[in-house]
Amino acid sequence: MNDPRIARLAEVLVNYSTRVKKGDVVLISASGFEAAPLVKELYLQCLGKGARYVEYDFSLPELSRHFYNRASREQLTYFPQHKLDFMKKVNVFIAISAGDNSMALAKARQEGMIEYAKVVRPISDWRVEHTRWVITRYPTHGAAQEAKMSLEEYEDYLFAACCIDWSQESRKQDKLKKLMDKADRVRIVASDTDLSFSIKGLPGIKCDGRFNIPDGEVFTAPVKESVEGHITYNCPTLYQGKEFTSVRLEFRKGKIVKATSPGMDGELNRILDTDPGARYVGEFAIGVNPGITEPMRNILFDEKIFGSIHFTPAQCYDECDNGNRSAVHWDMVKLLKGDGEIWFDTTLIQKDGRFVHKSLLDLNPRD
Repeated sequence: MNDPRIARLAEVLVNYSTRVKKGDVVLISASGFEAAPLVKELYLQCLGKGARYVEYDFSLPELSRHFYNRASREQLTYFPQHKLDFMKKVNVFIAISAGDNSMALAKARQEGMIEYAKVVRPISDWRVEHTRWVITRYPTHGAAQEAKMSLEEYEDYLFAACCIDWSQESRKQDKLKKLMDKADRVRIVASDTDLSFSIKGLPGIKCDGRFNIPDGEVFTAPVKESVEGHITYNCPTLYQGKEFTSVRLEFRKGKIVKATSPGMDGELNRILDTDPGARYVGEFAIGVNPGITEPMRNILFDEKIFGSIHFTPAQCYDECDNGNRSAVHWDMVKLLKGDGEIWFDTTLIQKDGRFVHKSLLDLNPRD
């Protein structure tokens, strides 16, 4: 694809998100060969910035499916020490997903996926904690089909959501972060949803293009045992290659005590039983990307939908540590357009998917 927007996206990733500089060791990791045009542009721009070494690799979901289904116990539990050793030399990590079939792992053995995720967790932990990293998507026919768009429409949507003035968006997000920092109690009221929890003492974190592209959310975490009530998510969610719809979670003293999804109750609860932390919540976030308006069955986009929240079972982030630990981090999205309210203490922050607090009005998309 000879599209000037690819170079613009690479500029965002290299210059803004990861701030590549002279002497850096860079790892570009692409899932799917279709990402090659973006990998090439990133490679050239990193070299131009003076990176000391630029490594790139490609993986294929189809091979991962064979691994989860066929690997022996010994193979599943083998720790690839060489990958961790190299990651410890990496300054910048750029990941690109360009899979053409999001269901490639739908029939993969779930137990193998869960077990291997635990084994390689130290590599991802090191990457998150010690590199300047960012994750993005590359447009494919498969992703466009899932979004119910033509490839051209999907490309327009993706690049519009990614190639924006992230410095300006960051300044807008400051105001929401400040309100989060001051708040104690949060209440979410919407269709089949009434949640309350505390965020006291846990900071608001801006997501302004540094770690995900597209980006656009402000998140915090609930006090671990404070969550009470229930929520029904109205966006489909993909996890471990399986699709879940209308996930409904009930909470008592912070713990998920009941979890349902039509036709998928068993799979849902097996994931939530991965470890004790998987039944507690590690993140609460408000989506604010003005260019993302509808679900696309792609969590990197869907969790940023303007007028949405995500309330995430399991692992918290180090930047907002509520003490919950898990091998799972599952972003589930609730759209609040039409019938939702977000309250910070006694103040209404957002109604029907638009901010109503006077300090946040400039976050609303222009009509």
